[in-house]
Amino acid sequence: MVNVTDLNFEELEGFVKSLGLERFRAGQISRWVYKKLVTSFDGMTDISKETRKLLSENCKIKNLRLLKRETSSDGTVKYLFELEDGNRIESVFIPERSWNTLCISTQVGCPIGCKFCLTAKVGFRRNLKTSEIVGQYLEVLRDTGERISNVVFMGMGEPLLNFESVKRAVQILTDERMVGISSRKVTVSTCGIIPGIRRMAKELNRVKLAVSLHATDDETRSFLVPVNRKYPIRELFRELRRYPADNTRRIMVEYVMLKGINDSLQDAEKLASLVKGIPVKVNLIPFNPYPGSEFEGSGMERIEAFQRVLWRRNIAAFIRDSRGQDISAACGMLSAKEA
Repeated sequence: MVNVTDLNFEELEGFVKSLGLERFRAGQISRWVYKKLVTSFDGMTDISKETRKLLSENCKIKNLRLLKRETSSDGTVKYLFELEDGNRIESVFIPERSWNTLCISTQVGCPIGCKFCLTAKVGFRRNLKTSEIVGQYLEVLRDTGERISNVVFMGMGEPLLNFESVKRAVQILTDERMVGISSRKVTVSTCGIIPGIRRMAKELNRVKLAVSLHATDDETRSFLVPVNRKYPIRELFRELRRYPADNTRRIMVEYVMLKGINDSLQDAEKLASLVKGIPVKVNLIPFNPYPGSEFEGSGMERIEAFQRVLWRRNIAAFIRDSRGQDISAACGMLSAKEA
């Protein structure tokens, strides 16, 4: 059975036509699903009973079940969802004073195996469907009742290894006839999948690109992020220099600070040289420790010294505020296991 949240607007128009319905029904369905957040066709009161019956027999809306929500002392909320096949994923709602951000997952687990990331311990099960990606947004919106202005594809999984589903989810999220979030408020993160970055440059360049770098030399990066053996730093940055970024849509370079591993001032100088000439913003991420981790986070003094080197080289560098640590909702801590 078709899930309507698997379809972008043009596909939804084609689907309703295939049922013998008028094209304008796509707009009605979209308003009810994405603006009024209904989960059943019975609630679409401006559509005839006969049409609602036809739709109910041929498609559905909902496919996530909320198992658990945890609220951090800083207001961050972590959601545990169960999928129809029993697999589980997590999403994180991060409230701010002037905006709200939702961090969503794109895979069950993750195949990349980054050494410092708890999600890597889960292993990889499968890609998420578009409806399972968009469903996270809809479920959190129903639960909070708060406007979600920013969406980051930084949860469980490597988004560019699930490109088609992510692309369609971005289309749904940024289409005014559907969710309608500004494309500049959507960020897709990757560990450096070069073919996916090339596709983003052609097919998704209106949203922001984030690259998880975490090291400035191939030996260290291959240890921390094993996919570097396939897509080494030199090739990655050659691709980033070609990417259609500018000062209003800069590439975000993400860098987890690990004590004695990648946090020397020489590393900061190397990082400045790597990104020179590319419109970037560097996010320095304090490491979020978890039981059994082999790493220790850099102290704040070291992180600030690292940041000062970048600023002196005219590189915009910021220290990320780690939200939701007390509920294992911060960067690299998602595991989709119910405590």
